Amino acid sequence: MQSRRKHWNWISSVSLGAAAIAMVIASALTIVGVQTAQAQTFTVIHTFTGGMDGAAPEAGLTLDAGGNLYGTASAGGTGFSGAVYKLTHRGTGWTFSPLYNFAGGNDGATPIARVIFGPNGSLYGTTSDQGMGQGVVGTVFNLRPPASVCKSVSCPWGETVLHRFTGSGSDGFIPGYGDLLFDRSGNIYGTTINGGTNGKGTVFELTPSGGGWMESILFNMTASSGIYPYNGVIFDQAGNLYGTTLEGGIMSSFGSIFELTPSGSGWTQNTLYSLQEATDGSYPYGGVIFDQAGNLYGTTSYNGPDGAGTVFEMSPSNGGWMYNVIHSFAGSFGPYGSLTMDAAGNLYGTTFAGGANQHGSVYKLSPSGGGWTFTDLYDFTGGNDGQGPYGTVAIDANGNLYGTTSHNGALGYGTIWEITP
Repeated sequence: MQSRRKHWNWISSVSLGAAAIAMVIASALTIVGVQTAQAQTFTVIHTFTGGMDGAAPEAGLTLDAGGNLYGTASAGGTGFSGAVYKLTHRGTGWTFSPLYNFAGGNDGATPIARVIFGPNGSLYGTTSDQGMGQGVVGTVFNLRPPASVCKSVSCPWGETVLHRFTGSGSDGFIPGYGDLLFDRSGNIYGTTINGGTNGKGTVFELTPSGGGWMESILFNMTASSGIYPYNGVIFDQAGNLYGTTLEGGIMSSFGSIFELTPSGSGWTQNTLYSLQEATDGSYPYGGVIFDQAGNLYGTTSYNGPDGAGTVFEMSPSNGGWMYNVIHSFAGSFGPYGSLTMDAAGNLYGTTFAGGANQHGSVYKLSPSGGGWTFTDLYDFTGGNDGQGPYGTVAIDANGNLYGTTSHNGALGYGTIWEITP
């Protein structure tokens, strides 16, 4: 598939031949309507320069309690290896502050996932490379605010590498686009796209130990579980983990949704659903999220009834799961990021391409009469507004939406945008 992400060459290619799926799960299209964009305001709040602020932001944004935004740029920066930044809301505008520029050596390079806040209030994230000429490996890192004596907005934060992936033995390598995840004890969970004992990716845990962190591999991906987990994992209320894989599955090669359940001293894997390409989409780069009723929602990036990916819902049913397509995209390829749900149960996401101008879009899905109503919120033009939004949409307390584009903008290096209702 020539339209796959630029990072696809990091992982081994596998056969994409059609295959039957063993699970008998119903799939039905339950769209009840399509609406055009409602009254709203789209604003570019930062245009990347390719310098200290970075370039090519592929991840979404993280909000703090004060409404400030945090994110990563996969390239650029003073070390040409990516950056972490903050946007502070001041009055009606925004102030951009670079927090850390990766040097491309032992500190890592190419952050393609967003940063999140840990229990101690500092930032945690991953890099997907070890730097120029160092080979593709990846890290898990922590960023801490500067000392209080630093008064400048450009004071760099301190970085500590918690784990450096080796790709040898059972260790994985290349953390993907998903968020890291903390449990109540402060342990960190995540995935690697490649590596592990089967060479197809891992789910890992990092546990504080003796002033450092100890890694445990919870699961090595297999063909039947699905392979290449590009996104992260999430917990349910019982402590089970859920995620997606880009390819593989039970008698399938188009990706899967899986569950990991604590079992004694280890974890038991269960493949909940294996994608079937034509009817329900394929290659889920995005992860899954839960609603309050325990239903799972996610996206596929390709294929499906209209050819360019889908939004799906999975509901617990008779000890299993029912898979339902709730929207199908038309065009070449669609959503790469995970979904975001607001307090009313509406879903928000982006498509990398497609939309009225074929440069990507922001959309909303609203529950309506037992189905879902699709609303196109914004179509990127590929000009000053940017092009190619990969990441997850962020929503603040006032219902404003925030995200990034990975390309174009006034200077060609991507943008940060806001949509106000």
